[in-house]
Amino acid sequence: MLDRARAYLPGSKLELIEEAYKFAEKSHAGQMRRSGDPYITHPTAVAMLITELQLDAAAVAASLLHDVQEDCDVPNKKISEMFGAEVGRLVEGLTKVSQIAYQVPEQRPGDQQVQAENLRKMFLAMAQDIRVVIIKLADRVHNMRTLDAMPENDRKRIARQTMEVYAPLASRLGIWQFKWELEDLAFRHLEPDQYRQVASLLATKRAHREKYVAQVEEVVRSELRKAGIKAEVYGRAKHLYSIHSKIERYAVHGRSFNEIYDLMALRVLVRDVSECYHALGVIHGLWRPIPAGFDDYIANPKENGYQSLHTAVMALGAQPLEVQIRTHEMHELGEYGIAAHWRYKEGGADKGSVDRMAWLRRLMEWHQDISGAEEFVDAVKTDIFQDQVFAYTPKGELRDLPSGSTPIDFAYRVHTDIGHRCIGAKVNGRLVPLNYHLQNGDIVEIIVGKSGARGPSLDWLNPNLGYIKTSHAREKIRAWFKRQNRDENIDRGRAIVEKEVRRLSLSFSDTRDDLLRSFGYEALDDFLAAVGYGGISTNPSASSWRSSSPRPSLNHHRQKRKHGRSRSTQPTSRCWVQATC
Repeated sequence: MLDRARAYLPGSKLELIEEAYKFAEKSHAGQMRRSGDPYITHPTAVAMLITELQLDAAAVAASLLHDVQEDCDVPNKKISEMFGAEVGRLVEGLTKVSQIAYQVPEQRPGDQQVQAENLRKMFLAMAQDIRVVIIKLADRVHNMRTLDAMPENDRKRIARQTMEVYAPLASRLGIWQFKWELEDLAFRHLEPDQYRQVASLLATKRAHREKYVAQVEEVVRSELRKAGIKAEVYGRAKHLYSIHSKIERYAVHGRSFNEIYDLMALRVLVRDVSECYHALGVIHGLWRPIPAGFDDYIANPKENGYQSLHTAVMALGAQPLEVQIRTHEMHELGEYGIAAHWRYKEGGADKGSVDRMAWLRRLMEWHQDISGAEEFVDAVKTDIFQDQVFAYTPKGELRDLPSGSTPIDFAYRVHTDIGHRCIGAKVNGRLVPLNYHLQNGDIVEIIVGKSGARGPSLDWLNPNLGYIKTSHAREKIRAWFKRQNRDENIDRGRAIVEKEVRRLSLSFSDTRDDLLRSFGYEALDDFLAAVGYGGISTNPSASSWRSSSPRPSLNHHRQKRKHGRSRSTQPTSRCWVQATC
């Protein structure tokens, strides 16, 4: 570990790391892991991962000490006195994150709300110092590597947690080496049969594939050399979970594993951006490009900062091959993500790391607007963790949104008032419906009504109509309706409820008390106002509930009227309304 740290840190910083190791070893003396190994092997392994990312000395020391405060009852004040305030703050942050680590919901009343609140706290801790979560990710990587020592139920729970939260978080931070390892390790424990099947499929053709890639590498090196481009060229195998996901997507369209051409990608590293495009021209001159197989992430970087040219070509023997072209600097960012900007500097992180954390700042701004923890979790999963689409304002300003977003989502991303006044949209100069799905590179012009005129439509909150994708837009629309005249909301809500009750041939007076109890309302007007402003959605396909209390279904009301039975307390999971996020 010291050898790795010495490669990028000045000698004056190594003493801090060595002293932190000695203190951690002494504090954990006699403690053992479930695997039977001395406990000190875990913080040492985490610190090794942090030195691979080349984080600063404070982060390495904190990774060595990250369990001392919680597991060895060492007060944070003592850690700060011995190793400095910065290390103390990192250890304190890691201790808090460990205590509130998000748990995948289980079938116990109240779990989901508590776990959602924990995830919100985790993101707040991350916003204070991104190194806290980078160390936490390294901690999770090592725990996943040694997960076999845990009981099966714990293995499944931790693996689900990893797949749902930690792997997407590593992806969002751009730390690719953590992302793929977390996904593969979680995949192995969640779906062991499929894991072995994919591994077996790859193993059967590995020798042929490696021989073929070696031939392609030599051809590309030779052609680039002739063009005067000094490049590093090598093949990179795709990881197992990525291939498994692609197999499932291909199966939907009746395609087989043998048709997947990008099991390995050829990576080309050059000196600067101009050489990226020059190398692309050389490769396209050598082999025919595959239509729709080109992505320019240099001109349009991903939000986590990733930049590269991706192209697919018909290479030697008319076999499809993916080629990735980038500079050495882009490659470092692609592998290490936000951690690449925490490489040792006297001034800490550079400006690039700040620019690339715009999504985190936006998340914290939404935190102020979103009242419930579960709404916050949904915002994270839909607006932050999903694939992104990049669109432009008519002035050329870039806006990133989750894949599947609409012009209304775009309008609210530009400004809340623009969203409220949106009455139409043009995409690339043509009028489009407001539930149009934006595509990468679209130029979006929002048509707005006069100030003070109409506001958003309640139809926008109907999930079946597909007007909005983002939790951000949904919360802004709900807030607008909440602010409107309460009497109007009550009247609107009453009309909606009575219409649905009549459609199901029921009496509102028969269902009213059960609906109020189901959604936790004591006053009828409060319930109707919530329906009126969209806080409760009339969604006939609803199949989930936010509360664990028994809820009578409308089928139950039919049976009660038909057979004259008294009200049942048997829980059900279906009704025509649900509390939505």
